[in-house]
Amino acid sequence: MPVYCFVILLAGWVAWMTPFIISKRNKTAPQTVDHRARVGIVLVAIGYAILWMGPYWRHRPEYWRVSLSVLCYVFASLLSWGGRKALGRQWRVEAGLNADHELVTSGPYRFVRHPIYASMLGTFLATGFMITPLWRMAVAAVFFIVGTEIRVRVEDHLLTSHFGDSFRTYQRNVPAYIPFLR
Repeated sequence: MPVYCFVILLAGWVAWMTPFIISKRNKTAPQTVDHRARVGIVLVAIGYAILWMGPYWRHRPEYWRVSLSVLCYVFASLLSWGGRKALGRQWRVEAGLNADHELVTSGPYRFVRHPIYASMLGTFLATGFMITPLWRMAVAAVFFIVGTEIRVRVEDHLLTSHFGDSFRTYQRNVPAYIPFLR
């Protein structure tokens, strides 16, 4: 694999991860936590692991794959920075609600209810286009999508229980994590 591909992979992952690394975490315990979302986290991790498996590092990816990879990393980075900023101190890895939780509908939350999951999808696709055969990417995508759907449904349930009709209206009007797809 050419050096520029490694540089794109590294830069893409660093740009995507930085807002989560530098952010100040909410140290207070959430009021409500739904541990079922952990299953989704595990499945998403398996999807990412499948992308990185195999001896495919020796190939030179086609130009269209490199181009799609760069576009997906840019998209993912914009969403991770914007989503993390819009959430502020409400962001946490675990699916949970704070006592003072607010329904965020600004920034990238105007376009998707879960922009951080959309950013993870962008990073997943970017990495896959760069280093993974399409058949393996399809297998990995099954794990990734099932895991993400579990997390989305758990979080949507939490938000509905806390915000009621306000969240249901938002849910009807804004797609989950793929823009323009209902």
